Amino acid sequence: MPRIRKGRIHQSELEHTASWLPEEPPCVNSPCALASIRTEDPHRNGNISPFRVTDPAEHLSLPGRRLLDRRQFLTGSSTALGSIALTNLLGLDGLLASAAGPPLHPVIDPARPYAPKLGHFAPKAKNVVVIFCAGAVSQLETWDYKPELIKWDGQPLPGGPAVTFQGPAGNLARPQYAFRPRGQSGKWVSDLIPHLAELTDDLAFVHSLTSKSNTHGPAENFLSTGFVLDGFPSLGSWATYALGSESQDLPAYVAIPDPRGVPQNGSNNWGPGFLPAAFQGTTMSSKEPVRHLSAPGVPPGADQAARTMLQRMNARHLREHPGDGRLAARIASYELAARMQLSVPEISDLTTEPAHVVKMYGADDAANPHKAAFARNCILARRLIERGVRFVQIFNGAYASGGQLNWDGHNALKEQYDVHAAILDQPAAALIRDLRQRGLLEDTLVVWCTEFGRMPFFQKGAQGRDHNPDGFTCWMTGAGVKPGVSHGVTDDLGQKAIHHVHPLYDFNATILHLLGLDHERLTFEHNGVQRRLTNVEGELIHQILA
Repeated sequence: MPRIRKGRIHQSELEHTASWLPEEPPCVNSPCALASIRTEDPHRNGNISPFRVTDPAEHLSLPGRRLLDRRQFLTGSSTALGSIALTNLLGLDGLLASAAGPPLHPVIDPARPYAPKLGHFAPKAKNVVVIFCAGAVSQLETWDYKPELIKWDGQPLPGGPAVTFQGPAGNLARPQYAFRPRGQSGKWVSDLIPHLAELTDDLAFVHSLTSKSNTHGPAENFLSTGFVLDGFPSLGSWATYALGSESQDLPAYVAIPDPRGVPQNGSNNWGPGFLPAAFQGTTMSSKEPVRHLSAPGVPPGADQAARTMLQRMNARHLREHPGDGRLAARIASYELAARMQLSVPEISDLTTEPAHVVKMYGADDAANPHKAAFARNCILARRLIERGVRFVQIFNGAYASGGQLNWDGHNALKEQYDVHAAILDQPAAALIRDLRQRGLLEDTLVVWCTEFGRMPFFQKGAQGRDHNPDGFTCWMTGAGVKPGVSHGVTDDLGQKAIHHVHPLYDFNATILHLLGLDHERLTFEHNGVQRRLTNVEGELIHQILA
């Protein structure tokens, strides 16, 4: 490059300059046409000669040159204005990625931790009911029809694994139940769950979910908390931390265990992790209402008088120690317990339910006491939603038991699934129908989920399927959900998700979205890290949103 000194170029540098000068400047006819400058030849005693140098735009980058082109500038401007308009529309609909948005740190009043709060945008759903089938339900016997398995039944899987989670792999096995097309959508669903199958047109299926663990406990953690390790807040805790609850007489978050026992990872599924303890799920069921709620051996009148005196003492102590959040929180918890002494017996008294409702749920099935008990839990869930409880989690299936008490069908899948499906099917379907009939499904999201799926082959020497975290099905229905949708695909044998693959992060992000919450902005600082339900991942499953 020649050295420019006050607009003059030395002749000694012209030969070097000529090696990079074009014969014709590229923009001689443009507004940036070259101007002539004067050059000084030191060998000609200061005589001045004209010399035309290249366009200054030659020294710019390619994007810089484009900015000097009027057509490019106008084209880019119109695109930019359209992008700004699109960004505004997406933001109004709550569909805009919010990396630039501030995190949501709800202000928690210790005296009213469950006070209703606003989310990031208008919610589609105000309440959530989660039906959690513990033990890993086989997608191949329920929702994900694979006719190729019938064709290859009894043959080894070419290139398949020799050993899976519990031991050597056996041959491919056909679905253990017949499938048939359902409703107007014509989606093929199993005869294992005939009552739920009748609702196929109302459900939005995601067939391509994946988990990060093939072990029940960590996989339950991952589904419920977004992490395979213990100690992280559950989905219901995040929801109630962010939004509170419409009900001030009942817990904001209720977990209803299966009549046969708690799931493999127990209270981790409804625990608050490092969130304030107030946001832990409260366990109760139709069989066992909230424990230790009433004072044993104390007459109601004396109990009420003691509570009144205690309330006066607490109020005086709080006035003497203003700003003591821990004291206010303790007082709030005691006052909620006092209100629950009146509200919980009333809401758990199912004798007030009409006989036709009890029959619809199957709660009167004397021949199947586990089914009747689960049906009563489903009725309790509906009553909790009616009273404004934000998040209700119903468990179907208990701890690991060789498939006897949950859906872990390793050895005798069909024999065990006959039992479990009879408990689940009618009550769960009745819950959805009952919510719709009462107008509650317009504001309530119902989720059916399980921690992972099952392999397309039987285990060697057994009549059951091993664990499969690489492709399985969950579904949603109700507020904000597009009905009759089947999204995502597993391979022809149902072993692995291959199209629109969604880790469970995406499923949970979509649930939060329907509640009006941006999963990327709902955070809580713990040990110097801004933690969230979806860790640093998660994308909305737009295809199932109405």
